[in-house]
Amino acid sequence: MATAEPPVLTVVDAVVPESREPELVAWFRALAAAEDQPPGLLRSELLRGQEGRWRIQTLWRDRAAVVALRQSGRPPAALELLRSVGAEHTHEVFTVEHSHRPG
Repeated sequence: MATAEPPVLTVVDAVVPESREPELVAWFRALAAAEDQPPGLLRSELLRGQEGRWRIQTLWRDRAAVVALRQSGRPPAALELLRSVGAEHTHEVFTVEHSHRPG
């Protein structure tokens, strides 16, 4: 019996100019509310750090969902969002090896 692929977490980090932060938050909220969500998207979060640091972390059903989105010709929303507010970014992809949810 084949095992299912593990979920994948994409992480995009950037420093956003303070003057552009409200635009970043508003656009992320609009993206999250959009009806046209990519297949395989499980969760996405916009995180505020210190000194203008921001992170968009997105949990995907599996690596195949991430690959399908990239092959669709549709640019990743997180990268478009950060470019729109003039932020350079770094991007990483992690395989979720173990997850813990107390309860």
